[in-house]
Order: sequence, then structure tokens, then C-alpha cells
Amino acid sequence: METDRALTLGHITYSNCFPVHAGILDGGMGAGLRVVEGVPSYLNELLDRGEIDVAPSSSIEFARHAERYGVMPELVIGSRGPVRSILFLARRAPESLHGAVVALPTASATSVVLLKILLRTRWGVAPRFTWFDQARDDPFGAGADAALFIGDVALRGGLHPALPFRFDLGQVWWEQTGLPFAFAVWQVAGGGREALARLHRTLLASRAYGARHRAGLAERWGPHFGFAPGFLERYWADLSFELDASMIEGLRAFYALAAEIGEIPRVPELRWAV
Repeated sequence: METDRALTLGHITYSNCFPVHAGILDGGMGAGLRVVEGVPSYLNELLDRGEIDVAPSSSIEFARHAERYGVMPELVIGSRGPVRSILFLARRAPESLHGAVVALPTASATSVVLLKILLRTRWGVAPRFTWFDQARDDPFGAGADAALFIGDVALRGGLHPALPFRFDLGQVWWEQTGLPFAFAVWQVAGGGREALARLHRTLLASRAYGARHRAGLAERWGPHFGFAPGFLERYWADLSFELDASMIEGLRAFYALAAEIGEIPRVPELRWAV
């Protein structure tokens, strides 16, 4: 049995993760906890290599490592309709993108699979895919017909404003299924049982701190993320951070469709870590 050592927690650098980790990053909770920051794809790699114990990792990652990972109950980064920070932009209607070049951000995992599902099942097309670094590359300047943007990059105003086709993938999923969408769940690759139980309690308390102090946090942390406090507060208020029964139903529907298009071998059973 693994010793009850101090844990390492991954933290997504985008603003959508902050409300759950607010008590840890702003409120002094989680004494002894080591926090490692990064974009979702980087945290996915660290979790896979065992370099961090727990992370709000891309939900598709659990399906790809279900035999090794557990899931922290009650915690999610999700949406019930528009998410605003997962944006698909195109030069032309998505129904006309068959064989076209669609650029995918290297920072993403779950949103990439969600887009592939929607392109196949909603818009009935099979484009060609290419990767780009959204922190430095212009996919449209490189000739892409459409591109996916995620996180705070997608939230910023002025992102290719002349492009005529713009889709919030949280909203498209909601229209397609009537279900919430879970972009990230807190996944567990290591740690002793007691330490994980303590961390789970800390995360729930940290989330409650974030909800209770949302306006003040937006005021203090707005400059860090580069957003006006009012904008950031509204964005946080519109996200969902509770992995409840309907969110789990949406997660299982996502896994079923991901398996259908060959992105995962099968629909995994959720295995709770605590």
C-alpha cells in the first residue's frame, strides 16, 4: 500500500480551473500540497508519467487510462449550454468542410475529440486535420479552412472577427444532446487513501471558497488572466463545477460517441478514487 505522503496537484493555467482551486491558490488551503501548472495536454502527460498525483485532466484522458486512473467525485469543469472558451471558427459552413483542412490546438485533448464527434455526427463531414500551437501560430494564415481555439485564447475579443462561422462547442453539444458537457474531471494516478480523502475535502472547500468570494476573486485575479473583473465573474458564474448525475450522463454520452468514432476503444466505467 502506498505511503500517505504529500500529494502533487496539477492546475490548469486557464481561468476556467481557478474557481475550484481558488481556496488553494488564494485562500491558503491545502498546506503541504505541491501545485504544478500547465495547459491541459501538459498536465495529461505529467499524470500519465506519474509526475503528478491528481489533476483536473481532460475527460477523454480517463477513458484512455481507465485501468490506471480514478476520478475524484463531485468535481468537474463543465458547461450546461454555452461554455464561451471552446470556439470553432470557419471560413465556410461546417457542412461544406468535407476534405477541408481543420486545425486543432496542441493544448487540447477533450475539445479536439468533441469537435471530431460533431463534425462526423452533426455536420456529416470528414475533414483533414492539422495541429497548431494557439499561443503562437495563426492557422488561417497557414491555410486552414477552420480551427478550434480553447481556454483563455478563445475568450479574448477580436479572435479572427471577420470569419463568418463561429460555434461555441458547449452550446452545439447541448443542442445536439440536451446534456451538459464535462471538459475536465479531477483524475488520480497516485497517492495514499488518507491523503486523497484529505485532498478531496480540501478541493470541495476550495470550490466553496471560490463560489463564495467570486466577485472579489475576479477583482483580484482579473489582471492575472487579462480580463475585466465583471467579464471574469460572469464567465465563472456560467460554468459548472459539480459532477452531478446529469453531468455524469453527459460524460457517458461523450464516451459512447468517442468510442463510436474510434477515439477510445470502449466506454469506461467511472472508478471513484475516494
